[in-house]
Amino acid sequence: MTPELQSRILADSRDRVGWLRARARGITATDVANLTSDKAITRVADQKLMGSRFSGNSYTDHGRRREPEIAAWVAATHGIQPSSALFHAVVERRHLATPDGVGLDAHGRLRLAEIKTTNKPFRSIPRTYLRQVWWQQHVTGAERTLFVWEEHRDFQPVHDEPKSMWIDRDEREIGQLVRLATALIDELYHRTTGNARPVAPEAPAPVPVSNRERLRERDIFRALALSD
Repeated sequence: MTPELQSRILADSRDRVGWLRARARGITATDVANLTSDKAITRVADQKLMGSRFSGNSYTDHGRRREPEIAAWVAATHGIQPSSALFHAVVERRHLATPDGVGLDAHGRLRLAEIKTTNKPFRSIPRTYLRQVWWQQHVTGAERTLFVWEEHRDFQPVHDEPKSMWIDRDEREIGQLVRLATALIDELYHRTTGNARPVAPEAPAPVPVSNRERLRERDIFRALALSD
């Protein structure tokens, strides 16, 4: 890991409380995975504000158990070390990601790893996972990610080794995700400040508010840790 990237670490998932708190302050790869289009912004904002009812199941438990073993395989075969760090982007500190692995290639270029377990064979990588990968690349600045998956049957690995493939950075896809993430931040801001969300460019400018009122709104928004 480069010193520059290390300087952008906000939290570590091994401190789960601190990690969850830091994640609540921005837009994560998990949030972006569900941003399929503009129509999804309202639903994702609901999840961000009210939390998800999903707390895990036997499949997610299996994934957590297997991830260290798969990460060790990635480190041994590709030199990408396991990572539990939460990073923020260079320009927009509210853009956050926790890749499963971080490393440098022989030329000093940043490489990431993303690990999944599945009980179904992948014909192609699901778009949900691709959005996570592209977002992680956006946040960290990486050009490539090793996507690794282990298929299991009745929670027993099907193959001797996981399968993997490289995913290259896609600026067009990243640009779309950044646009949707910006709209999501706007939606969260307007919900938490009580202001109506602007719906058209020709909408009249908001009535100026006092500095005291502006500070009050900012404090409210800081409860979400998504403040400007």
